[in-house]
Amino acid sequence: MSSLVEVRDLSVYFELRGGTFARLFGRDTGLIKAVDGVTLDLRPGEVVGLVGESGSGKSTLGRALLGLVPATHGSIRLKDQDLADLNRRKLREIRQVVQMVFQDPNAALNPSMTVEEAVADALRVHGVRSSAERRTRVVEALERVGLSPVELFLSKYPRDLSGGQKQRVVLARAIVLDPELLVADEPVSMLDMSVRAKILQLMLDLKNDLGLTYVYITHDLATAKYFCDRIAIMYLGRVVEIGPTDEIFANPRHPYTKALLAAIPEPDPDKALPRDLPRGEIPDAAQPPLGCAFHPRCPEAVSACGWESRDLRALLEEHWMRADAAYDEEQNVIGDLEALDDPSTIATFGAGGSAAVRAILDRMRAEDTAEPLWSGVTSIQDSGSGVTVHFEPAPSPALRRAGGVDVACVLYPNEGTGRTSD
Repeated sequence: MSSLVEVRDLSVYFELRGGTFARLFGRDTGLIKAVDGVTLDLRPGEVVGLVGESGSGKSTLGRALLGLVPATHGSIRLKDQDLADLNRRKLREIRQVVQMVFQDPNAALNPSMTVEEAVADALRVHGVRSSAERRTRVVEALERVGLSPVELFLSKYPRDLSGGQKQRVVLARAIVLDPELLVADEPVSMLDMSVRAKILQLMLDLKNDLGLTYVYITHDLATAKYFCDRIAIMYLGRVVEIGPTDEIFANPRHPYTKALLAAIPEPDPDKALPRDLPRGEIPDAAQPPLGCAFHPRCPEAVSACGWESRDLRALLEEHWMRADAAYDEEQNVIGDLEALDDPSTIATFGAGGSAAVRAILDRMRAEDTAEPLWSGVTSIQDSGSGVTVHFEPAPSPALRRAGGVDVACVLYPNEGTGRTSD
């Protein structure tokens, strides 16, 4: 089956705004890699979920599909047109094919517009000049989303509606142009639990009735399991695992996917589940980790994952947080840690002599012999009053075939070129 949308090696970067003097003198202020090399196919009639924590890039990817944010690299082909080649007029035309359902219906609706005006406005913008035709299509759209009798809602304002009713109006506005693709960004996260299942079922009914294709953006794997045909797990701008929903839940491969599934709450208090959750926090997207972006938090990391100087600094600080650590004495030996802040596979540090620095590293290794960072160390050499630690360089892993999914993880042998359109 041919694809409705083909995303190829898509990257969306945002420039960091530095201080006035930095911009004046043209200094590099850095980039946030919100989306970093994503390849994805969407087939007509399927629901693809983009799942990940806040900051994973899923919402930016969704907005890129509508041309709301420009691609830095790569392409998005929709109906044989590359969005990067379209001017503003052409982009407006393409939005008759692609529409978005936003997370917050309160913010998505103009409080000064009635329901009829809000839904009809999209028709007016796209050239439907007949008020009679606009009203007819508005009535049809409202009936499809379950707001009936329609006469009770046409003249109402958003303040007169419940949260679920507002989201139904947002859905009506999205489908009134007869689109083929809906990008739904957390469409139920702002709603009461009792309403969420009804809205998701409505969206499935609309898919079946109108032949819609969905990109469903969420951090909630439970709703993704209910709603999606395929799931793409995103972390720091990259897809780390993608495959059929049943396969993702039954046999997750990537350690990050396993962590997300382990974090799903268990409503039964008598069924306590082990929570092997990732350590630490999500890294800075402006300076993502070398190698696999998940490796600093990964419980299954190995030598080939891409260890670096910042990982060593984090381990030193973790060592000093222990009650029995001689912080003052060891800190004088280690010296300034700022030299470890620049991402590098070579870390030179130490102020109290190479033998004393090596002794501290040996104590750290003995504290946790299973710490995966040490497997990535290729050598430790004396360097002046300190040492130089060399780590094994590693590229960011590409998607590779593993059973029924594609996964970006060195733990799985490559069974062939990743086929994200499968």
